[in-house]
Amino acid sequence: MATCDQCGKDENMPYNCRHCGGTYCADHRLPENHGCPGLNDWGDPDGVFDSGFDDSVGGQSGGSKSITDRLGLNTGVGGPMSYFRGNMTFVFLGLMWIMFAAQKITEAMLGPAVWIRGTEEFELYRSIFTLTSQHPEYVWTWFTSILSHGGLYHIAVNSIVIYFFGQHVERYVGSRDFTLLFIVSGIAAGMAQVGLGIVQSTPTAVLGASGAGLAIMGVLTILNPDMRVYLYFLIPVPIWVITGGYALISVLGIVGPSLAGANVANAAHLVGLAIGLTYGQHVKGKGVTQPSRMRFGGGGPGGPGGPGRGGGRGPF
Repeated sequence: MATCDQCGKDENMPYNCRHCGGTYCADHRLPENHGCPGLNDWGDPDGVFDSGFDDSVGGQSGGSKSITDRLGLNTGVGGPMSYFRGNMTFVFLGLMWIMFAAQKITEAMLGPAVWIRGTEEFELYRSIFTLTSQHPEYVWTWFTSILSHGGLYHIAVNSIVIYFFGQHVERYVGSRDFTLLFIVSGIAAGMAQVGLGIVQSTPTAVLGASGAGLAIMGVLTILNPDMRVYLYFLIPVPIWVITGGYALISVLGIVGPSLAGANVANAAHLVGLAIGLTYGQHVKGKGVTQPSRMRFGGGGPGGPGGPGRGGGRGPF
């Protein structure tokens, strides 16, 4: 428990300003909301700090423009991109459910033939939503497969993981880096599962955000291995136990029969977790504020991330 330096409010998960070193609640975490002395030293006439999406901020003038500058995106406070600052966890959750709705609409439009291998409907559906070993060159599926899911249980469990854990990772690494972590880990996890299928000469299709979810958990495992998580909302265990258990199950599932059941993307899980652990060690070494007080009260978060779909739904 810490006290906000601005309003005196008790805060279970405080924010530490990188510019003045103060401790603040969610309402006063931004430098412009607590009168940060760094505003006077930064040299910006608008008195606004980096939104987390702009690499050009750093006090240097005449340097190369960032991607956001080149695209003409206003990432400052009050700009359209400012609404995504600190909210990318919810953006990805929203996109997941929008994609899931699109899956259901497509299934209804294509009819039962969508589940019959070899039909045009089957190939069309799969070419939109799943990353496959037959067509890894379909670049759009690198992204759509992360947001697509094999069923209500699949997306619900992944949503729980991303909702409860994603907010904390985004808070401590910034929205831009969180976005990159989510996308890169999701793509790499899917590619790993597809690559394994190619090596084993097994037709493989993968979809789901489990790889990204486990990357998020991997980051938290490094930053705070003793963080208490309520497994299935009931059993309190440190997060390192869950990630360690996932790593073990994933390894065993790759070399032998899958303990997590059929159609589980064990390689995707393992790669996503490995990326998260590696990135967590990287940001820890860079001095990013660690979530040492991060603990969930009440019922706590949900259990560990649900299974990624190595074979998808039905014949996928």
